[in-house]
Amino acid sequence: MSQSKSKQEFEALLNYLNEDLGCDLTVYKRPSLVRRFEHRMQELEIGDYTDYLEYLKNHPQECVPLLNTILIKFSSFFRDRDSWDYLVNSIIPGIITSKQPGEQIRVWSAGCASGQETYTIAILLAEMLGIDQYLERVQIFATDVDKDALLKAHRGSYNELEIVGIDDKILSKYFDKKFENNEQRYIINSKLRRKIIFGRHDLALDAPMSKIDLLVCRNVLIYLNSEIQATVLVRFHFALNDNGVLFLGSAESLLNSQNIFSTISIKHRIFTKAYNLTLEQYLLIRPTTRRKKKAIMNTLTDEIQICKTAFLASPFPQIAVDSKGRLLLANEQAQTLFGLNNSYLLKQVQLEIGRLLINFWSFNELKCNPRSTSFKNVEWVTDGNKIYFDIYITPILTQSGAILGANLTFINVTTYTELQHEIKCSNSEIARLTQELQLVKSVLNTTINQLESTQQELDSAYQEIQFRNELL
Repeated sequence: MSQSKSKQEFEALLNYLNEDLGCDLTVYKRPSLVRRFEHRMQELEIGDYTDYLEYLKNHPQECVPLLNTILIKFSSFFRDRDSWDYLVNSIIPGIITSKQPGEQIRVWSAGCASGQETYTIAILLAEMLGIDQYLERVQIFATDVDKDALLKAHRGSYNELEIVGIDDKILSKYFDKKFENNEQRYIINSKLRRKIIFGRHDLALDAPMSKIDLLVCRNVLIYLNSEIQATVLVRFHFALNDNGVLFLGSAESLLNSQNIFSTISIKHRIFTKAYNLTLEQYLLIRPTTRRKKKAIMNTLTDEIQICKTAFLASPFPQIAVDSKGRLLLANEQAQTLFGLNNSYLLKQVQLEIGRLLINFWSFNELKCNPRSTSFKNVEWVTDGNKIYFDIYITPILTQSGAILGANLTFINVTTYTELQHEIKCSNSEIARLTQELQLVKSVLNTTINQLESTQQELDSAYQEIQFRNELL
């Protein structure tokens, strides 16, 4: 079979797995991927990719052992001990001291495999902080694309070969011995495991974690092609805090990082963020083939079009202005309300809009204090009519926080305001009537008291007349 035909058949096999079985292996480097496929095919005594494709179609459950072969993971406790020692002595103390007392320390173990490196991090933090502070302050996220590996990691159960290299003191302190299936097992202490969240995560597809102080991803990138590596590194950059640390494996480098990371220790593969990403830098870091860059730009264009359409279709009048207060965009409702047309674009917001805003807001205020603000029941008099608006002003900022412009939304609350006014008037009328009623009641009470007093006087006079009659 020719090399080109073999390559075509292999790509057809990958396409079938991706499109029909939902298993995307195209992100992996082809040489190592081919070796893993051929190893699995030899186990099944299948000679070529076409026959294996047919086998997959007839036996879809084959996807599971295939993935187990491809995603084979090797991990161990304290692998590359010198690097872990450097992390403990030179990196983690800085992370701890940079935090306020009681502030959380967030760790992401990406590509955690069967959990040894995740538990290594947990042990080190527990040793440095003490178990009480560890339980109070540490949160570890452990992720992998392999469900079976995650299941093993979550169990935290290892045989004697898997715990080689752990000294006896650490072993007795953080592991419980248990005899299972005729072999000695070492189970991670439940307290240590309590602060670890395990979850399935595809580094190339899923959203990254955030606000991470220490990101450990060792010997995972070497399995990914250069384009996917670049994408993953962008996600790692986003995940880390400004002073966050990235810890890679001894066989990995950051050749595709476009200097978004700076080196702390090249020997131990420890890095930190160099600067924040801009959109242009993000595009440079993404795959650079013409077709894929065009696809990215098309996606951005689509997103911009969606945002613009949503803006124009809003049921409320909206305008967008630039950093100089010039009109950039107005939807149909705003054009009708303020009598705008295309000739007003890139001109200072003025005329009716200016009269509406000038008494309580200027664009300079937004520059000085770039935060969202709102104004309620703003009165606008036009042609003898009064209209009331709630006005919402939202700044539009760059990633670095510089002001680009603002979006202004006008919500007509005239009916609501008039109703409030009517209610207020009604309440005033009710209060007036209540006062009058109280006055009438007071007059009535006075009259009743006077009548009662007169009655008493009449009764006394009547009694006196009767007494005199009796004397006569």
